[in-house]
Amino acid sequence: MKLASRVERIEPFWVMEMAKAAREVAAGPACDPALGGEPMIYLNIGEPDFTASAPVQAAAQACLQAGHTAYTQATGLPALRSAISGWYAQRFGLDIAPERILVTAGASAALQLVCLALFEAGDEVLMPDPCYPCNRHFVTAAGGQARLLPCGPEQRFQLDAAGVEAAWTPATRGVVLASPSNPTGTSIDPAEMGRIVQAVRARGGVTVVDEIYLGLSYDERFGHSALAHGEHGDDVISVNSFSKYFSMTGWRLGWVVLPPALVPAVEKLAQNLYICASSLAQHAALACFTDESIAEYERRRGEFQRRRDVVLTGLERIGLKVPVAPDGAFYAWADCSAFSPSSWDFCHGLLHSAHVALTPGRDFGPAAAERYLRLSYASSMMHLTQALQRLERDLHG
Repeated sequence: MKLASRVERIEPFWVMEMAKAAREVAAGPACDPALGGEPMIYLNIGEPDFTASAPVQAAAQACLQAGHTAYTQATGLPALRSAISGWYAQRFGLDIAPERILVTAGASAALQLVCLALFEAGDEVLMPDPCYPCNRHFVTAAGGQARLLPCGPEQRFQLDAAGVEAAWTPATRGVVLASPSNPTGTSIDPAEMGRIVQAVRARGGVTVVDEIYLGLSYDERFGHSALAHGEHGDDVISVNSFSKYFSMTGWRLGWVVLPPALVPAVEKLAQNLYICASSLAQHAALACFTDESIAEYERRRGEFQRRRDVVLTGLERIGLKVPVAPDGAFYAWADCSAFSPSSWDFCHGLLHSAHVALTPGRDFGPAAAERYLRLSYASSMMHLTQALQRLERDLHG
């Protein structure tokens, strides 16, 4: 069967290939405790080990019992859009009109809708290298070209305004950023974000910021939304999600904040592509914003920060240097070049010897793909401690 050419332009999702390899090893005798083996420890997937809060679970059950499972508007439940608006006011001091907020089938759907609405063949979109692979693939699927700009530790692995200005060409349509970032856990300084927005605005471009980890910021300096830099509050696009801070990964629910003029176009695309986000997930998500839920999410944020500190100390001791400490999300971007010239081979080796699943840098861009690996500390403290002990044992005897 002849495939569309866009399929060839999208690389495999290597994170998932590594996950498949980890499951295969985990199913073997070396990982069977009954045979004296070590169970696999998975530090390769960015999924919190926490589930939805108790109020959210109760709200979902009530929704089912009441039969509130019909289609919603493509833009989402009005009550949920208002609740998200209230969260921006309470958390970030921002006045975001509910009418600018569209509820989507996860942040992935939000990014896809934005890319389809804004980018087409011949358009170039600037992104940092390293970056989350799916974000650049959304640009590719829309017909555009993601242009990756290598960003090292001196830039916090993030784009800066000077880099954007130097790389801009007549074909450039805008930038897609992520703050905090996957895979590095690093954020863009708010002052630098403002300079980037100004540089893009001056060139008639668009600034799209993936903020799905913004709720999991550990440093007050970085815990600010890029929406604060929008001219009149409406010319920066922010994508967010209920998956990470709100621990609702499998519920597939997110949102996007749009300029008012873009809302009808994105709504039309949503109507045609998936009708609406899950009504069950939307009704349940209303309970995310109760005092009880927020208190629980803040407790979990503190726990992630404690895990980060343990992981950074352990990796430093082992010799897996983390050049820039993550200030958000739950990832450490570690340099493994002291042990191997290939992070791919290094991670596969540890899969078999230490029974610890890590993610090699191949997914996140070519600039340092062989030098870095990503460790996700979205796992229990017990598993993190055991994993660090195994890594030290295998790398230092």
